[in-house]
Amino acid sequence: MAKPRSGAKKATPAAKKVKSTKPGVLKSASKSVAKAAAKLVTKATGSAKQQETKAAPAAAKKTAAKAATKVKEVAVKAAAKVKEVVAPKGKEKEPTPKVKEPTPKVKEAAAPKGKEAAPKAKGREAPVTPPAAEKPRPRATKLPPQAEPLNKRDLEQLLTAGAGRGVVGEGSLKGRLTVIDGLPNLVVVGRDKRELTFILQGPDQEVLPAYLDHKVSVSGLIKKTTNYSGTVDVRKFSAKKPEVEEPTPEPTETEVRLRYLSPGEVSQVISAGMGAGMKGFAALRGNLEMTGDEFVLVVSNGGTRQQVSYILEGKGAKGLRKFLGHTLSVTGVVDKSSGWGGRIEVENVEPRPSDTRPISREGLDSVHVEGEQSTAVDVRLNHAFTVRLPEQPGFTWAIEPTAAKRVGLREANFEPVSDGPATREFFFTPRNPGSSEVEFFLAKAFNPGQVERSFKLTVNVKP
Repeated sequence: MAKPRSGAKKATPAAKKVKSTKPGVLKSASKSVAKAAAKLVTKATGSAKQQETKAAPAAAKKTAAKAATKVKEVAVKAAAKVKEVVAPKGKEKEPTPKVKEPTPKVKEAAAPKGKEAAPKAKGREAPVTPPAAEKPRPRATKLPPQAEPLNKRDLEQLLTAGAGRGVVGEGSLKGRLTVIDGLPNLVVVGRDKRELTFILQGPDQEVLPAYLDHKVSVSGLIKKTTNYSGTVDVRKFSAKKPEVEEPTPEPTETEVRLRYLSPGEVSQVISAGMGAGMKGFAALRGNLEMTGDEFVLVVSNGGTRQQVSYILEGKGAKGLRKFLGHTLSVTGVVDKSSGWGGRIEVENVEPRPSDTRPISREGLDSVHVEGEQSTAVDVRLNHAFTVRLPEQPGFTWAIEPTAAKRVGLREANFEPVSDGPATREFFFTPRNPGSSEVEFFLAKAFNPGQVERSFKLTVNVKP
């Protein structure tokens, strides 16, 4: 046998061991160590469980803690043995185990953004919340073709809350613009003051929100999808900026607004003792007279203590002297200050024929009394007698209404005189025989209760 050379070194046992070690041997060794560790762990846990069942709760805790420490020691020793056996001595390397590739989600979480690496999260990783998906919005960029225009019945149903679902047609709406969920809506006040909401669609849908709270008028295809709302494909629109209401100062005194008097109110204006304090536009008819320098319109009960008369004022009251004693229709602002008259701001004057035809005095035996005479007068039945009395400014001659009816008063004519004061002529035609006393009063024109003086006339009617 050939002897080894003296220069060659003998292989050490460790080197032999390293050379002889193969992957299969390493695997078997690791398996045997793992089994031994598992047996020790099971024994320790079994003994701990037995002790827990036998001992009291306080002792069980202590034994469990001791068992846990023993298990840890055994596991550490086993791991050290595995390292000693498995770790290669020399230049041989341990084969690297295959690691599963991370899922795409883990890659995205672990990938650094830019040059900075992603910081490691301490504790539990925060769950990744996906972004909320946007709800689809009813946006329309193209306008539909022209449809039939809405008729009067369809428009009535369209503007009625609680009805008209399914009405479609071309038309126009006016209302206030609001924005709901980013979409322009037109709030329309329909029938019974109830509001309806229409979504505005079309190419102008992106522009319309700029006119928030404006008064907007739109025209296009209107569809009422529910009984209280719908859509409008806008073809044309116009917006008006809302006017800012300036605070108006509260009036210290409320002014009475003039209005036209109704027929019932006019009847109160011309009636004695009624309608005091009424004011408004009206047209009154009566006979024109004068008291001093003022023109007076007698509208009812002339010549009696229930006479209602008005002083005529204003620009329209000029040039009335030529109409003295005639019937006029006067239009203007009537202000009845008392139950027996007031004033009229004249706007228009028109002459009218007399309401009653004058009685013909031909063929009548007439007895005439001039001035204030407290005497007796004999008159034939169905014939006449007259009394003429001078007027005074602000006053007028009158008799009681009952006496006027009993004696048969027909006319109380105002007669202007160019040289002196005007006079008033009372014309009577008695119809009942007998003797009666008639009292004449010189009273205030608009307050017949205030009497200046009076006198009595005895009338004897003979058949």
